[in-house]
Amino acid sequence: MEKLYPCIWMNNNAVEAAEFYCSVFPDAKIEDSNPMVTMWSSGGEKFMLLNGGPMFKPTPSISFYSIFPEEKQIQQIWDKLADGGMIMMPLDTYPWSKKYGFLQDKYGVSWQLESNFPDGVIQRYIPAFMFTGDQFGRAEEAIKLYSGIFPDSSTCFISRYGEDAGDQAGKINHAQFFLNGQRFSAMDSSLDHKFNFSEGLSLVIPCANQQEIDFFWEKLTDGGQESQCGWLKDKFGISWQVVPANLGKLMSDPEKGQRVAAAFMKMKKFDIATLENA
Repeated sequence: MEKLYPCIWMNNNAVEAAEFYCSVFPDAKIEDSNPMVTMWSSGGEKFMLLNGGPMFKPTPSISFYSIFPEEKQIQQIWDKLADGGMIMMPLDTYPWSKKYGFLQDKYGVSWQLESNFPDGVIQRYIPAFMFTGDQFGRAEEAIKLYSGIFPDSSTCFISRYGEDAGDQAGKINHAQFFLNGQRFSAMDSSLDHKFNFSEGLSLVIPCANQQEIDFFWEKLTDGGQESQCGWLKDKFGISWQVVPANLGKLMSDPEKGQRVAAAFMKMKKFDIATLENA
């Protein structure tokens, strides 16, 4: 499988946001751009920005746990992201980290900046799920479900709240796991955060063939909800896009790109043959 990557729903300002992120993060560049999406990367890790309009916004229920061991660099990144944003936990020293901070930038995207670089970690941006509200206490269930669906999956560690943590006792305060060979993080929080998972931040699954599309669609919609254009919500309310890996190539074809777009706008689950024959 190709790598999973996040898609951030933007209010028709994807290029502006991509240029901002490329000015913030190291080794960053815009990979591709069209009126619908802009792709940018940092250190080879890919992000999609979708010009979707004002309908959805990202929330801190999915943030990016971002590792920068150099103190000067992490401070510079923090200062740029904090400008016009909202600080949830100040960049400071905590029992678990020499330098850590949690904020939401001016585009609504949430970042957890971390200076500790665990042994063997080469991934700079780790998607982090926070299970709160009506999803509180389901982090472990989600890890088990996803690990049974995606190849090359394993659990790195699970840390739990102690018995003195009230209604959070025994729930996950931090877990890290691999899906498709990529690191993810999850936690439970019973605090009243006033946010939950939304279409504002989804995860894209690029599929090599129809068999893969059918498999992931069936597994992730079980107990969840189908949507349009390859989008779905799983049983936890997390949004995924199950798409053909060659969709970008089909869309960029000047002769048939518009026909491909017209075809998939009528679909829920993608049909590769229909798109290729559009």
